[in-house]
Amino acid sequence: MPDRPEDSRPKDSLEAPATLPEGLRVYAVGDIHGCAAKLDALHALMAEDAAAAAEPRKAIVYLGDYVDRGPDSRGVVDRLAGPPPFEAETVRLLGNHEALMLAALDDPGDVRAAAVWLMKGGGAALASWGADPEAPQEAWAAALPPAHLALLRGLARSARFGGYFFAHAGVRPGVRLDRQDPDDLIWIREPFLSSTADHGAVVVHGHTPAEAVVVRKNRIGLDTGAVYGGRLSCAVLWAGRLRLLQA
Repeated sequence: MPDRPEDSRPKDSLEAPATLPEGLRVYAVGDIHGCAAKLDALHALMAEDAAAAAEPRKAIVYLGDYVDRGPDSRGVVDRLAGPPPFEAETVRLLGNHEALMLAALDDPGDVRAAAVWLMKGGGAALASWGADPEAPQEAWAAALPPAHLALLRGLARSARFGGYFFAHAGVRPGVRLDRQDPDDLIWIREPFLSSTADHGAVVVHGHTPAEAVVVRKNRIGLDTGAVYGGRLSCAVLWAGRLRLLQA
């Protein structure tokens, strides 16, 4: 007797709260925060999974917060600016830390924006680019290669694949996905985190760290505190299945 379809599923896969079109596999990566070594390790796991996957179309969604606090923001941005770890369409979303960074870099006269960014871990990011946080603010942007600045300035606010909606922080319950406030997409916590509402799609997000990946019927939270000593997490989504990769 031939195997039933469910018998061929990876043993570590779970029932997912939404579905994707047949032939599509999506990799969603949580908050990296300058942890380039963990990103390298996770990329290796993702590439191994992708090589064994049957889906011909693959996509990677990075959920934002690539910079600040960790030791190698430059390394993370450099990797994201380069080719993906395997053939895939790549979506890079804006996190609140990239928004803070750009506010400080793009307006050298805004000393408040600079102070807020440094308070949130921007000093570690500047140091990774060889810039002195004590140097004049107008010198900071000059420390970044043009390709890195272009990537940061071109980050998207959200993405949609099948039954999943991807945003850094989440969405405001009761507001249509195409009407969301751009600031909510990168900053919101409550009332999103405690909401049991149907948002119109399962929201895949980072922003709020937890000890483990959070999987609920209306959201998947992928910030597992990599910069605080936790793992860097990736949700692999295909058909109606979910698999977790962690480094």
